[in-house]
Amino acid sequence: MVHPEAPPAPSPAEQGSGWDAVFAWLDRITQIFNVAGTALIVALMVLIGADVFGRQAFNAPISGVPEMVSLSIVAIVFLQVPQALRSGRFTRSDALLKLAWRKTPRFAKTLEIVFDAVAVGILGALVYAAWPLFVKDWQRNTFVGAMGDFTAPVWPVKLILVVGTVLLIAQFLARIVKLTTGRVNGASE
Repeated sequence: MVHPEAPPAPSPAEQGSGWDAVFAWLDRITQIFNVAGTALIVALMVLIGADVFGRQAFNAPISGVPEMVSLSIVAIVFLQVPQALRSGRFTRSDALLKLAWRKTPRFAKTLEIVFDAVAVGILGALVYAAWPLFVKDWQRNTFVGAMGDFTAPVWPVKLILVVGTVLLIAQFLARIVKLTTGRVNGASE
């Protein structure tokens, strides 16, 4: 009886590294946040539409719509900005970087790593400043609106701001790892 040969074990390069699992996990969480941001956009559209309809048809607007919209816009930004970075849609001027990637890739890679490291530092300062504000609003149950009409707590948005910023930091760190390990070649990502 002839046994087929077992396929050779994949080399370490073919297996990838533990980073692949970390990147996959990070990307799943980022996608969940992005979907939550999209769902919040849809909910706001329905709410605003119902408010306009209620005003016009019954002269009865929905209480608290302006407050909910203002809170939701901040939440949407911090829910979706990590995905924008991950997918290469983060707003930046990259004409110089594209030229650098064509002419001097090593310089371009260094420039990208410096940009990402500075972003991590700035975002870290944002988390450092925002965390106590979240804790204070949670402990005091700070709200927007008017008592007896409409109130909404502020702390969920502050928490989304902190968690979304931490997720954005993680995406910048992932970019740094990808750049230093050669997983990213060019200014496209």
